[in-house]
Amino acid sequence: MAPIERDVVIVGAGPSGLTAAYELTKAGRTVAVLEARDRVGGRTWTKDIEGATLELGGQWISPDQTGLYDLIGELGIETYPRYREGAGVFVAADGSRTEYTGADFPLGEEAIAETNQLIAELDRLAAELDPEAPWDHPRARELDTISFHHWLRTLSTDEEACTNIGLFIAGGMLTKPAHAFSALQAVLMAASAGSFSNLVDEDFILDRRIVGTMQGVSESLAGRIGDAVHLDNPVLRLEWNDDGVLAHGANVSVKAKKVILAIPPNLYSRISYVPPMPRRQHITHQHQSMGLVIKVHAVYPTPFWRDKGLSGTGFSPSSIVQEVYDNTLHGDLRGTLVGFVSDEKADAMFELDEKERRSVILADLAMFLGDEALAPEVYYESDFGSEEWTRGAYATSYDLGGLHRFGPDQNKNVGPIHFSSSDLAGEGYQHVDGAVRMGKRTAALIDAALGQG
Repeated sequence: MAPIERDVVIVGAGPSGLTAAYELTKAGRTVAVLEARDRVGGRTWTKDIEGATLELGGQWISPDQTGLYDLIGELGIETYPRYREGAGVFVAADGSRTEYTGADFPLGEEAIAETNQLIAELDRLAAELDPEAPWDHPRARELDTISFHHWLRTLSTDEEACTNIGLFIAGGMLTKPAHAFSALQAVLMAASAGSFSNLVDEDFILDRRIVGTMQGVSESLAGRIGDAVHLDNPVLRLEWNDDGVLAHGANVSVKAKKVILAIPPNLYSRISYVPPMPRRQHITHQHQSMGLVIKVHAVYPTPFWRDKGLSGTGFSPSSIVQEVYDNTLHGDLRGTLVGFVSDEKADAMFELDEKERRSVILADLAMFLGDEALAPEVYYESDFGSEEWTRGAYATSYDLGGLHRFGPDQNKNVGPIHFSSSDLAGEGYQHVDGAVRMGKRTAALIDAALGQG
């Protein structure tokens, strides 16, 4: 079959690729989007499970995510607030359970003081760091060659404070153990959200959700660009030279002047490049890897925790489920909890069979919110690590020392090949907002490069 001809071919129909396609279409460029899956949305995915609508991937939007807010405003998509009334629950390492209100975990005075001191230092460094170029920070090499775990302990001898701070970045964001990534990577995570204080404030970082779910943003974008999206078309071979590319999908080939790889860096190697990409790009992408997380969904006849004066929010540095939130869908009379099992704790859970894993996880939800949590009407575990076209969650990050060494090259185009994903964003890093920002930026660069011709 003869290839179709377009100005730009985009690999991946997630928020970044579809934003780029939408912006290029508005600029008068012709595009084709080749998507490996049978759906759009990438790491945002809504699924109906036994009559419950569940957001299996990314879902929250915070006040600083103006790139995403601008887009959904243009698309006419509304948001609604996450439920947060009532007390939170904190379970300490010794198993003690405390209901609390306010910003601080219910720790001893010394642990609170040390926690706040660590937050202040991370805020200070985040304010100094440009999230678009963290490798330019004067201490970049120093901070990138020590693990976040060990760096925290150079600042404080309070193990409880260090563990709790590590929880937010390791389990909560990068979904890797704190010894597996650098202090610089952690500071980038904080800077990308405006401050570390924003990351530890669940009412900020998990502020609102999309009416119609986050995947609906991608579905709306796909609707705007019509028949340009070709599903079930993984690109396994890409021929390129200075004049353009030929992308071979499963049943569609596209000849174009430019290509955007709008997929996470851990999937770049799924494509065979003819000729091969330069050495620097080959090596760079090998140092970016996904984390691992199980996103647990449990649906109940009612949000029973609200009647107890609880918000549904729970934290524990030592339990299998380290975070839990009220995730009740807009307009649903039932109650939904979402919990997260990250990094090495996810490893341990995957060693169990399905029944044992469910029992352990529900026991943790009950520890936070009561025995009613043991008997959900619907129970489901999102596992992007087992997905062929994702292979982990939430996003990629560098191994120890990789960010300052390889980061300067991660966004550099190779001839007609451009890269765009939330994994490569500065502001909005690892979030849908970053994917949207990267899509807009990449589209603008390509549109300018194509010029009037």
